[in-house]
Amino acid sequence: MADASVPDDRHYTNDHEWVRLDGSTAVIGITDFAQDQLGDVVYVDLPAVGSSIEAGEVFGEVESTKSVSDLFAPVTGTVTARNEALDTSPELVNADCWGDGWLVEVSVEGEVDPDDLLDAAAYQALVDG
Repeated sequence: MADASVPDDRHYTNDHEWVRLDGSTAVIGITDFAQDQLGDVVYVDLPAVGSSIEAGEVFGEVESTKSVSDLFAPVTGTVTARNEALDTSPELVNADCWGDGWLVEVSVEGEVDPDDLLDAAAYQALVDG
């Protein structure tokens, strides 16, 4: 069951990633629903700083005790930071997916079309089925 408090300061994808936009910078993570479905996260594979990611394309993966899941980019851009803490503490994704468990920061290329992403209410409706 997803956390009833899906933050409304970010947008979401149908693949359960979140993106918080601040001008041309985007911070990306996975949702509480996603980390809950995955179970205990044991490894996170993230792109290197300077890598390009493309909206809708795979940019990494999360491995848990249950499965390996691809991460899909909600925006197009260049990775400007990756959460290095996840290299040694991947469980941060489970402990604080909305905060310390963030994945990458991206310098967004072009405009982000809000119609390509879900707001908090639409995402909550998605996970509530």
